Amino acid sequence: MKNVLSVVTLLLLILSGIGCSQTPTPAPSSAQNQSFESALTKAKGTTVNFYGWGGDERINKWIDTQLAPNVKENYDITLKRVPMDIDQILNKSLGEKQAGKSKGSMDMIWINGENFYTAMKNQLLYGPFTQDLPNYKKYIDQNSKEVQYDFGYEIKGYESPYGKAQFVLINDSAVTPETPKNAQQLLEFAKKYKGKVTYPAPPDFTGSAFVRNIIYDIVGYDKIASIGDDKEKLKTAIQPAMDYLKELSPYLWQEGKTYPSSIAQLDNMFADGELVMTVSYNANSVAGMITTGRFKDTSRSLIFDKGMIGNTNYLAIPANASNIDGALVVINAILSPEIQASKYDPKNWGDLPVLDNNKLSSQEIELFSKIPLGKGVIPQDQLLSKRLPELPADLIPVIEEVWQSQIPGKK
Repeated sequence: MKNVLSVVTLLLLILSGIGCSQTPTPAPSSAQNQSFESALTKAKGTTVNFYGWGGDERINKWIDTQLAPNVKENYDITLKRVPMDIDQILNKSLGEKQAGKSKGSMDMIWINGENFYTAMKNQLLYGPFTQDLPNYKKYIDQNSKEVQYDFGYEIKGYESPYGKAQFVLINDSAVTPETPKNAQQLLEFAKKYKGKVTYPAPPDFTGSAFVRNIIYDIVGYDKIASIGDDKEKLKTAIQPAMDYLKELSPYLWQEGKTYPSSIAQLDNMFADGELVMTVSYNANSVAGMITTGRFKDTSRSLIFDKGMIGNTNYLAIPANASNIDGALVVINAILSPEIQASKYDPKNWGDLPVLDNNKLSSQEIELFSKIPLGKGVIPQDQLLSKRLPELPADLIPVIEEVWQSQIPGKK
């Protein structure tokens, strides 16, 4: 999920006239007490416009060939996928609000992190709605921190979990048998394969996550998390990690003078053999890449001993959605074991499921256990044992600013 706090979203905050330290104010709900059965009836025969990042063709294909046919067959809802970056989505939503457009063009959006916070600050979201969803109440662990908070901000029922992500490194065991298990070993790896390792430049979402993962490994998540929202203390605390990245730079592609602009570019360079490592915030992506022939079948995921960053991404409904009923029905369907298992299958997407295994029946558990995860994938229990939380969203731009001022092109 693309999750970059761009200039546009910064402008949204300015326009809202509210500082980042305050609690987001939700938009009022116009249909809090309607029954889900009523939503099912009203949604029949309608179209739901689903806005979200469209930069991954495998994800797009899953939505178009798995999710859309499911909701059409079961609920007579036409799901229309509209690819758009989240900053553009928020800008569009704010523009509709300022124009007084009560029936907007977006019914459902893919969102998380600082973009959710921005949307809440500007009262752009409908809700709370999650308690209206039968599958949310049946299958979701509502006590989970990742269900209660999104990048440190309280959700309050204004978004529903869509999928889980976890950061991994990827190499080809036939080319590089080494498995770096910490930042220091990664440095030695880069020295050995000089010019063949790099990462996307922040604010690319995956590149930013790589930098944060290095900070966690060098400084420690607990130390960073204990700082709170003191941005000056944060800059001081992460300096050892910046020093490490400076040391790493001369051994990177182009000697660290420039960096790939996106994860797509990094993946292409790895697939072409120009690099010996890539990274991903989709822990199961390597299997899909192998299945489609983009990566060699000896490719594999790697994680650090101290852990890797993980997050949850979500679905929300704009406050002025034209088809709230349809959005509720589609989001509820996405929380079914059948759809979550389809999404978990690496041949479709490989996204980690959000359902609580303790709430699943033996037959529902089998939906997941029988899925072949494919080559190069780390088992889910191992991933979860190394899962580290994301930082509060407003700290991420600070880290990206420090990286930009100290790392690229610097000697």
